[in-house]
Amino acid sequence: MVNWSRVIMNRETAKLLDNLPYQKWRVMEISGNSWHNFGFQEYKNINYPEYDICSAPLRENFDLIIAEQVFEHLLYPYRACNNVISMLFPGGYFLISVPFLVKIHNRPIDCTRWTETGLKYFLHECGFPLDNIQTGSWGNRQCIIANIANSSEWVKYDPLSHSLENEAEFPYHVWALAHLDFSLA
Repeated sequence: MVNWSRVIMNRETAKLLDNLPYQKWRVMEISGNSWHNFGFQEYKNINYPEYDICSAPLRENFDLIIAEQVFEHLLYPYRACNNVISMLFPGGYFLISVPFLVKIHNRPIDCTRWTETGLKYFLHECGFPLDNIQTGSWGNRQCIIANIANSSEWVKYDPLSHSLENEAEFPYHVWALAHLDFSLA
């Protein structure tokens, strides 16, 4: 069962790839494996502490790197994003999602929050062309309150009782797809 907070995020981030040739791509997911059955030609996942994205890039290149709910836990997010860029093939993509209005979750630490605007300009400052960054967000007061009140785990989605209405002023998750193609900027 999926977490309530991720229902729309999962749907919308998948839509970002709809018109791209992802079936031919070499993809790496950092600290997760949610995308392993998406249909990529090659898929690799790597987890912390096996790999610390802040320390150094891998000696491999990818068409797409995915970091879902990772960057809020990093002490050095700029360093990590620069490492991501160095591992992308020319014209590569970076799909990132982060929480915003969510309780502190020290797994192992919790450091940063971004709005859509903040995430877009963070990615731009790291080296992605500003015009090549698409952002989105979803939030809902009921979902935020339920997850803050539930101290032990994230609330699972119940379609009979949980609303998926988006309240733009209360973003729970924020995401972006950044394209490292300077010819489009």
